[in-house]
Amino acid sequence: MADLGFRGLDNNILDPVIVTGYTASRTHKVTPGQKEANRVLAVGRAPVEHGFAHLKNWRILTKLRTNPARATQLLCALLVLTNIEVNR
Repeated sequence: MADLGFRGLDNNILDPVIVTGYTASRTHKVTPGQKEANRVLAVGRAPVEHGFAHLKNWRILTKLRTNPARATQLLCALLVLTNIEVNR
């Protein structure tokens, strides 16, 4: 799921890799169904975006130079700590 900045990467309708919302133009209004689809997409993306915003507070991630498996473990641990802090 991605925001409208990734439009054009979701052109393959049979096998969409990236799901983006609908956009209106001057000549084409967004239908109520498309508005609802945009809302559902935004609701699904909001927690992820908030998680990324909170993870940016951990400065260790800017200096991280390790293999991806170890980075994934560190990222999971930081995400747990972030969720504990946010939900306090």
